[in-house]
Amino acid sequence: MDRVLFGDNQFFGVNHMSEEKARAQQIRFQDLQAVIDVLDAAYQEGIRTFMCTTHDRVAQICDHFRAHPGKYPGYKFYPCMPYAHKYANAVTDHGMIGALRKFLPEDGAIGAMLKGGVALAGRDVDAIMRLLIDAEMKMFQGLSTPVIFIQNVVTDLLLGLGMKRAFRTFHDHVKQAYGAEPGYITMNTPMLLDVLEEQGVHNPIVCSNINKIGFRMCGGLAAYENAIATRRFRPIAMSVLASGALSPREAIAYVCGQPHIESIVFGASGRANIRQTKLLIDELSRPALVPERAAA
Repeated sequence: MDRVLFGDNQFFGVNHMSEEKARAQQIRFQDLQAVIDVLDAAYQEGIRTFMCTTHDRVAQICDHFRAHPGKYPGYKFYPCMPYAHKYANAVTDHGMIGALRKFLPEDGAIGAMLKGGVALAGRDVDAIMRLLIDAEMKMFQGLSTPVIFIQNVVTDLLLGLGMKRAFRTFHDHVKQAYGAEPGYITMNTPMLLDVLEEQGVHNPIVCSNINKIGFRMCGGLAAYENAIATRRFRPIAMSVLASGALSPREAIAYVCGQPHIESIVFGASGRANIRQTKLLIDELSRPALVPERAAA
């Protein structure tokens, strides 16, 4: 994975500290060209990976990149699914079964089951999950997607419900159907690592909040630092600035000082902030001259 990844929160009005800033960004980025301009700026600063949700508007971004392949050599998308609000709105409008019918193909056994309103038996969950992954991935057809993530809202729900097998289903389908690495976004890295190990998922890619003040790090800062230092997985750090609570240099120095963190994902609305963050990560990153991890 690249050391620096570019995220998409700013494009869809997500800001964990300021609703006013979130609304302003949402208004600004209603224009697709405004989004493309920021992605172009990130590309020109040397950032080649876009870690994005499966928001409906991402399909328009994908269309742009498919239409201009020569402009973005080496560009990669890291899809993060599902975009929870899309499904929540569908459930509100159509009910649970209606929402599934909206996103799943009408043909085949699953379609017939849903048309008949049959209850979802446990054995059908794996098939539905695979079909939902396929539905979400359609917008990325023809683009490079070497890592595919399951979003934290689903990861942590599955953890809470004890639906451990779903992680293995996701892992196997992403590898077999797309030749990609499965990734997991979570707000509870220590618990997730235990479950993935139990399911035989070794050395997983895990994206989670990692910041100096423990902002949205369930289990506590010490547990994360211990996991990063001793457990076998590939961490991606997000929310390193703790939504603005930390200065950029202080925040990035802390993350770059942690052993084994492979990548840092951040979002920004303008070229100056993109450049500043990229330069700081480049400056403060250093060769991983650290002891080998303990075996998982």
